[in-house]
Amino acid sequence: MGATPELRQRVAELVSTATGGEVSVADLMAGGSMVALGLDSLGLLRLVDAIELEYGVEVDLQAPGRGLDTLDDLAALVAEARPEQTPVAH
Repeated sequence: MGATPELRQRVAELVSTATGGEVSVADLMAGGSMVALGLDSLGLLRLVDAIELEYGVEVDLQAPGRGLDTLDDLAALVAEARPEQTPVAH
């Protein structure tokens, strides 16, 4: 099972928050590289922490063969790791 639209939306919100709003949810939802949109190394570390806290998913940035450059890459990682789980209510 792939990432749901709701999961993509929530992960996009987490990326935007991790970048202090520098990367917009709308830009992320449109696709493309998160780095090209403005996600820097500090934002990436914040994002990893947020995903791990919200979804209980370990994000390994050094995992071979696993690119995490797009919103879809990240949402797929979360969906694969915890397909039966939903995020904690906000």
